[in-house]
Parts: sequence; structure tokens; C-alpha cells
Amino acid sequence: MAGRGDNSKAKPGGAVDTEPMRRAISGCVRSIAAKGEVEVSFANERPGLAGDHIRLPEISKRPTAHELAVTRGLGDSMALRLACHDTNLHASMAPQGSDARGVFDAVEQARVESIGALRMAGVAANLGSMQEERYSKANFSGIERQEDAPIGEALAMLVREKLTGQKPPASAGKVLDLWRPFLEDKTTGDLDNLRTVIEDQQAFAKVVRHMLSSMQMAEDFANEETDPEEVENPSDEDQPRSGETENEEVEEEAGSDAAPAEQSDSVDEEMDEGEMDGAEMSDEDMSEESDDHSETPGETRRPNSPFDDFNDKVDYHIFTEQFDEEITAEELCDEAELDRLRAFLDKQLAHLQSAVGRLANRLQRMLMAQQNRSWDFDLEEGYLDPARLVRLIIDPMQPLSFKRERDTKFRDTVVSLVIDNSGSMRGRPITVAASCADILARTLERSGVKVEILGFTTKAWKGGQSREAWLAGGKPATPGRLNDLRHIVYKAADAPWRRARRNLGLMMREGLLKENIDGEALMWAHQRLINRPEQRKILMMISDGAPVDDSTLSVNPGNYLERHLRAVIEQIETRSPVELLAIGIGHDVTRYYRKAVTIVDADELAGAMTDQLAQLFADETTAPARRRRRAG
Repeated sequence: MAGRGDNSKAKPGGAVDTEPMRRAISGCVRSIAAKGEVEVSFANERPGLAGDHIRLPEISKRPTAHELAVTRGLGDSMALRLACHDTNLHASMAPQGSDARGVFDAVEQARVESIGALRMAGVAANLGSMQEERYSKANFSGIERQEDAPIGEALAMLVREKLTGQKPPASAGKVLDLWRPFLEDKTTGDLDNLRTVIEDQQAFAKVVRHMLSSMQMAEDFANEETDPEEVENPSDEDQPRSGETENEEVEEEAGSDAAPAEQSDSVDEEMDEGEMDGAEMSDEDMSEESDDHSETPGETRRPNSPFDDFNDKVDYHIFTEQFDEEITAEELCDEAELDRLRAFLDKQLAHLQSAVGRLANRLQRMLMAQQNRSWDFDLEEGYLDPARLVRLIIDPMQPLSFKRERDTKFRDTVVSLVIDNSGSMRGRPITVAASCADILARTLERSGVKVEILGFTTKAWKGGQSREAWLAGGKPATPGRLNDLRHIVYKAADAPWRRARRNLGLMMREGLLKENIDGEALMWAHQRLINRPEQRKILMMISDGAPVDDSTLSVNPGNYLERHLRAVIEQIETRSPVELLAIGIGHDVTRYYRKAVTIVDADELAGAMTDQLAQLFADETTAPARRRRRAG
């Protein structure tokens, strides 16, 4: 965005009128994106891209030149993604496995940003400021070992350097240097070819896939096309685990796939050709596919806990679990305060109740319409059976015949709603999340679907008793997770909604929301579901960002919690019968979860939750037909 001037005017007291600057940045973003309908907003929330809506950081009252450059860089990056990136093509070319996918995503982001840097010198400067800020926040300068350096970021830096000639900023530290010998040895010829195909996303993606094949992280794209058997049942266990390969921090601030629903569809198509989600499989399918497991009805072919040997595969450990707690809302708060908080929640959302209620009613009508209706005939009481009235004509002495509809459940299903209770959810997001969980629980239970509502946070800021114990123990290096977990049960699956309704008001309690360790929360919620007797299990995560715990991240690598979260998600999605989906509030979660959607405004949460659940239940009705087609 070369040539953008600072048209802001000073206000009394040194403050600056930032409105002209907002208009200038918004206009440049639309110009680069080549889309006049792009909406640009500024808010004190995580920057993100969803559809044609771009959210940038709020400009402070006294902005510095560096702050403005970073904001411009974020806008440029997201605009370039809209202009130069095809989401459908990207999803179709993406490799299997989260590690390879993370590297693939990072290099694609480097491509779109390099196009802008080569076209406009101002954009190159803005992107450089944005990257310097990002790497500084991720503490890349503190990384000294290759195993702590994310290989995806390193390859993206190397690709950007080859395409634009620009070296990584100083804040990137040694990340590229630690991986440079390996990367250049494996990808030298491919790196030289990237510049010639930078404008052709498909050709560029094929070169990147060949690079990943040379690094033994994924199959070459040509091999996948000619030998589909090779992609069945993909496993990350055969892929190198050294270093971290995700580029989440890059894309969450620099733009992301604009159509998560389309990406999810692509993943579903991949699953149709390869490994099916465990929840889509019937007992017959499971018994046919596994001759080594003897099962009784209701059991799955997978182990009860996919995390039995998880710690042996993932470099994640916990300093102490002594101070962790799993607690109910009633134990955290007395009845009088719960009633007061619930009244406060209802007051805050009085205007939203009707809108959410309409969406919930729509979901209920869809669920009820899919119920399999069955009848008992030849009864002495019930509804008169007109089909058997002909008996009276033949023999008037025959008694009247009645029928009655059987009481049947919609599905043998349980849904777990897991809500991020971190400090960044404070205010509107947590209020809307609590209300939506409340109304959806009531709706699903009307249709015979059991629901549990869980929350996760920490007991203290900055580590709590765990950190005190670590300090008292002489501060051993890399202690792992270093905070006291608090996992809250707002509503158990077997608890009736009326009894648990007031518990959701606890989310309004001042001081409850602290930090979030998403990976362990997912494992906890997943284990609760695995222990349930229902045949179908659905886990929905509602979050507004990546896992953050200052105490843990201050003494471990900067991607420690995020790397663990990705490993947990991969384990659930590939080794568990639990169906996992996620909703990100102002945060792109499609890079974490196969089935995910991102919303910009918390008020969109109700529609996103009902749409996701409706799609899941609608898909289930067609699953037997899909399985029959596969068998044929």
C-alpha cells in the first residue's frame, strides 16, 4: 500500500482522529482484494478473515508508525488472500495429515504475500512489519533447538526469501537457520521452480507437494492421483514429527481460507475415498473391516480411549496435576448467587431469545421430521384404524380395530457442548454462548438427544499453585503445562434441562474466566463421551482463539500448547468414534478441525450452532446409503 498518507487529525490532549486512517486502510484493502463489497472492521479482538469480512485491530488513540504499518500489513495480507487464493483448489490439492497440511498452508500464504510484495513496494514494507511483529509475539528469537522450531514457518520463510529476495526479520531468530541445511538439501530444485509458477496456484501447489514428498512428509500429488489406495487410512505416525509444522499464527493474523464450509466439504470427500469417520460406521461395517477384534453389540472397533498411548507419541507433559479440579457449577457457587447470575444472563439476552428460539425450533422440526414412525395395530384402544374398517362390512360382528404410534427416540445420541471460559471470551461472546447452549440443550432434549454442557479455564492467572510449586522446586527446565486446570460441568448428560438451567448463569460470574488450555479440555470432554452408552457421540467446541497460558508458554516453546491441541484433534478425528466439530468466534479454526466454521460476530453463534448440528443430523440419514455405495 505504497503512498498511503496519514490523514488523521490531532485532537485536544494529544489524541488523534483515526477515522480518516480507517477509511484509507479500508479503501486500500478493497482495492488490493479487487472486491468492492469487502467489509472492513476494526475491533479489540483477534484479526481475522471470514468470507468477505475482514477484521483488523483497533487503532489506538495515539498510534505509532509501527502500529499503523502492522495494521496495514494485516489488511494487505488478507486482501491478497482474497485476490490471489482459490479456497476450493487449495483444499483439493492439500495433502493428508495435519503436519503436512500445516506446511502446505504456510507455503501457500507465503505465495500470496510474495505476489503482493513483488507488485508493490509499499505492500512489501507493510508485510515486513507485520511479520516482524508476529515472530516477536511468538518469541521465535528464543528458539535455540531444531525440535522447537516449526518447520512450516521455516519453509515459508525460505520460500518467501526465494520469491522476493527478502531475508526474514530479526525477530524470526534462528528458526530458518536451524532448518535451512535440511530444507535446501531436500528442495533445492523445487525452490528454484517456484518463482516461475508463483501466479499459477495449481502449478505452485504441485511443486509444493513434490517438496513435501522429498521431505517424506506426504505423497506427491501425482502419486495420489494414480494410486488412490495409498491415501487410505492416512497416519501421521509414518511422518516425521521433529519440529512444529503448523502456520496457525501466520494465517490467523494474515488471512485464512474464506470458505470454511467448502473446505469441510472437501475433507468429507477425502473421507469418502479414504478412512471414514468412526461415527459414520455401523456395527456391521466395523466387524467387516476388523477381523482381529471380537465385539459385542454397541461396541466400536476402536479402543475405548484413543489416548492410552498418546503421551508416548506427543512431546507434552504436565508439571503437576495436584491442583487441577473437575467441579460442578453448584460446587463453585451457592444457589442464591446462581439464581442472581441466571437472572442477569436472561436480562442481557432478552432481545436475543426470540431469534435463537426460532432457530432452535427450526432444528427441532427437522429432527422430528426425520424420526422413523412405527405403529402397533389391532389394539383395543387408540386411533381408529381406517384400513381395517372393511372388516365391518364383511362381518358386522367384528370389533373395531385401533392403532397407536410407538414412542421412539430420534437417535441414540449424546451431544457435548464445550465452551471456552477464557478471559478473551468476557462480555458479549460468553453471554451469547451461554444462552445458545441453554436453548440448544432444551431443543435437543425435546427430540430425545441427550446434551451435556462443559466449560474449561484455569483456577488462576500466571500459573497459580502449580507455578509456586515449580518455583519452590528450583525451576526445572521445560516443566510442561504449568497452571491449575479448572474443568466445569454446567450440565451433565443425564441431568434434566430444568434442573441445570440456572447453572449457566455461572459464566457471568466476575473472575471466573481466566486462561485456556484447549488440548487437555478436549481430552477431558472426549473421555466423558467415550464412557457414555449412546451409540452416536458428538463433541462441539466453541472457542475464540488458540490455547493461551502465559505461565506455561513463558517456560516452554511458544507453540507448545498449540502443538498439543493439534495432536489431540488429530487423534480424535482419526482414532475415535466421537464426531468432532468446532465454531470459532472471531478466530479461524478451520486449520485445526476438519469440520469447523468461523463466525465474526458473537451474535452469529446461534445460527452457526444450529446449522452445524442440523447438517450433522441430516448427514446421518444418508450415511447408510453412502456405506452401501462404498460396499458396491
